[in-house]
Amino acid sequence: MNTLDYFSAIDQTDTYKRYGKVLRVVGLMIESQGPEANIGEVCYIHASTKNKDPILSEVVGFHNEKLILMPYAEVAEIGSGCLVESTGKALTVKVGRGLIGKVVDSLGMNLDNSLLPKGLSSRLTEQSPPNPMLRPPISEPLQVGVKAVDSMLTVGKGQRIGIFAGSGVGKSTLLGMIARNSNADINIIALIGERGREVREFIENDLGEEGLKKSIVVVATSDQPALMRIKGAYTATAISEYFRDLGYQVNLMMDSVTRVAMAQREVGLATGEPPTTKGYTPSVFATLPKLLERTGTNEHGSITAFYTVLVDGDDMNEPIADTVRGILDGHFVMDRKLAERGQFPAINILKSISRVMNKVVDNKHQDFAQQIRTFMATYEENSELINIGAYKRGTDKEIDNAISHYPKIQAFLRQDVFEYRTLDESIELMKDLLNGGVK
Repeated sequence: MNTLDYFSAIDQTDTYKRYGKVLRVVGLMIESQGPEANIGEVCYIHASTKNKDPILSEVVGFHNEKLILMPYAEVAEIGSGCLVESTGKALTVKVGRGLIGKVVDSLGMNLDNSLLPKGLSSRLTEQSPPNPMLRPPISEPLQVGVKAVDSMLTVGKGQRIGIFAGSGVGKSTLLGMIARNSNADINIIALIGERGREVREFIENDLGEEGLKKSIVVVATSDQPALMRIKGAYTATAISEYFRDLGYQVNLMMDSVTRVAMAQREVGLATGEPPTTKGYTPSVFATLPKLLERTGTNEHGSITAFYTVLVDGDDMNEPIADTVRGILDGHFVMDRKLAERGQFPAINILKSISRVMNKVVDNKHQDFAQQIRTFMATYEENSELINIGAYKRGTDKEIDNAISHYPKIQAFLRQDVFEYRTLDESIELMKDLLNGGVK
């Protein structure tokens, strides 16, 4: 910066601090008279108790010229008349290579209460999605390290995938496998609305020491205020964008986008929005595309995103699942029946799709995958006849082929949690299966 730039910056600096005062607190909502602030700006609420740190909050709406604030923390120390101070800025987090291997909260602070490393830069958590005309097309496959995915549902660098599953079907285990086995440069993992018990279990058991060495984990547990859970998703996405702009191939894994939508519903209802489908407010359906479209490719690098979607009662057509499926570039459906049968990962290949697979694999790979799908579909269509013994071999050549290949296909799709397969190995195993080889 030259001298003129410094003088210009001084001229534009606002030397006044603006304050307001708390009028009332209703549920999640804090109403204050002043200060001057815009939607999305961060404010400090100074607690009535002395020697207490101010509480961070965000302007989420207005009512009769009064500010509606949402806190990032519990509001036990706030009373009527507490001072509200405007920062004049939206939420920023510290990002940089020094965060790799760390576990942080939604505000980017270390969860173990240690100090952040030096040399980090500030970045706004809310950014606009890349210009669609500046997004390079997805043309390269990404090794996920899971046979069922690499062979049958090949993922491209910069693709956005939804992992749809009920509770307890193995979502977290699958995410851990992808984080450890993928050939991406770095993993950003967002655990949103998780039970506190599950955080360390995921980091130590599913992710493991090797996975953590190339990961940054952002945690917002279920007991935290709704705004913290929403910001967890935005912070993880902002960190991913920072590394993408440096030219990295980034994996973003968010578990789960449903809990982000639930937190947004809480905020929407508290600010007076009308509930619509299943109680979700209109802002939920406006927020999801803005958040999910931020990932993908840009002119520097790519973010390959895996969003888990909780489906209530295994209903694949509930509002959030339906909306997310329409935004993303493919979906993996995890099937409870397969999990009960002991097949892990419990991905239902016939109900799953990768919309960019045809653009990132060669014709031979496509043909092999299509043959296996045909065998599986034929077996499923005739499974009742086969299982009760009503089908006689020799009646239909296609069904005979499906029956002979089915056990080999099931064995091929199974994978131990710590089994590692490269993309090329998975394709070779698929060829062996169809050519009558072992496996």
